[in-house]
Order: sequence, then C-alpha cells, then structure tokens
Amino acid sequence: MNTIKLQQMLQQFLLEDIGERDVTSETIFPSNKQATGSFLVKEDGVFSGADVIMSGYRLLAPSIDITLYKRDGEQVKKGDILAKVSGPIAPLLTGERVILNLIQRMSGIATLTHRAVTVLNSQHTRICDTRKTTPGLRMLEKYAVTCGGGYNHRFGLYDAVMIKDNHIAFCGSITKAVQAVRAKLGHMVKIEVETETKEQVIEAVNAGADVIMFDNRTPEEVKEFVQLVPSSMITEASGGITLENLAQYGDTGVDYISLGFLTHSAKALDISFNIEGWKVASKNL
Repeated sequence: MNTIKLQQMLQQFLLEDIGERDVTSETIFPSNKQATGSFLVKEDGVFSGADVIMSGYRLLAPSIDITLYKRDGEQVKKGDILAKVSGPIAPLLTGERVILNLIQRMSGIATLTHRAVTVLNSQHTRICDTRKTTPGLRMLEKYAVTCGGGYNHRFGLYDAVMIKDNHIAFCGSITKAVQAVRAKLGHMVKIEVETETKEQVIEAVNAGADVIMFDNRTPEEVKEFVQLVPSSMITEASGGITLENLAQYGDTGVDYISLGFLTHSAKALDISFNIEGWKVASKNL
C-alpha cells in the first residue's frame, strides 16, 4: 500500500469529519488530559488496516503512542485487541470514527475474501477482485483483498486493456479490437478479452490475447473452454459466481476467478474503540 497516498487519503477523510475542529472533545477535555484506548474485535474475522491506525493517529498527534497486537491478514477472534493508543484524549476520540470506519470496512473485505478462498479450496485457481469498489477507497479495498488471501485484478482503466462485449461490437470482431490495441500500445500492457462462446475463445486465442475471460459460464463450460487456451495464456472466469456455487469451479483448471462481491457487498467487521478505565457513574447519566 502506498504510504504517501494513504496519508493524503486520511488527511482528506479526517478533514471531512473534523472540519474546523472537534467541538465536543476540545471543549470537554484539557489538552494535557491523557488516556489509553483499545480497538476491540467483536466478531471473528481477518484483520486489515494496521497502517490506517498508525498513520491516522500520527497525523492527528505525533505524540500518540501506538501498539499493534495484530498484523494485517491475521485471523482474529471475538474479544481480541487489535491495537492500543495512548496520548492526549482529545485526538484519540477525534480520530476514532474515521479510523473505525476504514478498518471495519477493510477487515470485512479481508474476512469475506478469506471465506471465498476457503470455499474454493483450490491449489491452482486464485481468487481476485474487480473494479467494483467504493469510489475513493479502491487502494484500501484492494489491499484488503490481499490480506484475505486474494489477488488484485487491474486497478483501473489505465493499467491493462479489457476488451468487453461493447468494444467488440463497435470494432466488429475480437480480432479487429485486439489488432487496434496492439497497433497503439507497447508490449508492457496486457490485453484481456471477454468471451462467452467457444468460437469467441478460439478467436481470442488466435488474435493473441494475453488473458481470456469466460463470462457468465457454468463450471462445465469453463472446464471445456480452458482446454482451448494454450498454457502461455491466462484464463479467468467471472460473472454469476457466488459463495454458494464457487466450490463447483474449483477443479475447472481456470487460473483466476474474479468476484465483484468481495468489495461491493462485504459486511463490515464489528470493531469498537474503548477508552480504558471509563466507567459510567450512574444509570441516570
């Protein structure tokens, strides 16, 4: 994960929440009031977001002492403490919500990805993500996928070519679309072609694609189509694959299975932030 980009993102997120100042914390607590807070896991899962805790609090107050007890990608249990932070209480509370929002989201994605990898249970096929991410959070969400044991697909429209059905329809054929790209791009940019039929797979192979995707195909079709692709080319299955039918793709021989739900439908992992030693003096408060 790019540290400089992370710091820029966190500055933006914190400014959105804080605005001019945290009127609640700053008016209640004197600047010299010290405290320790803990990030507590409230359900089993996979942790992602250690750098968010570290960078977030260092932006707010460099004097805050941060101790991490769990690493990114580590499985956690209900009741585990992820990290402790000690320092001025006002910035501890000021950064709480933004940091929690991010690590809950990231850990939820890591947890779901780990579950998908476990369900697939393949020594060959890898699980990867898609571009179906939350705008502004792509770097964090894709990083979370890797924490769960998955792999990243392209990060955006800029780092790889994906020729889809609309591109093919406009160009007239897969061959023409691949030729148009090859004529303008260098050898460092990979070309992926989306296919739906046996004939399209053969055409994509003959056109010299680097990656061939089988779109919305059954496990039986994927297994058949894989046999048509030379081992020098990468194969991918996508579309219509869920946790419920994922295991059926485990022995198809496809190299990658891309799953949009890893990032667009992940449930946030339940994590709380608690100031140590705080006790409610009265039920009437």
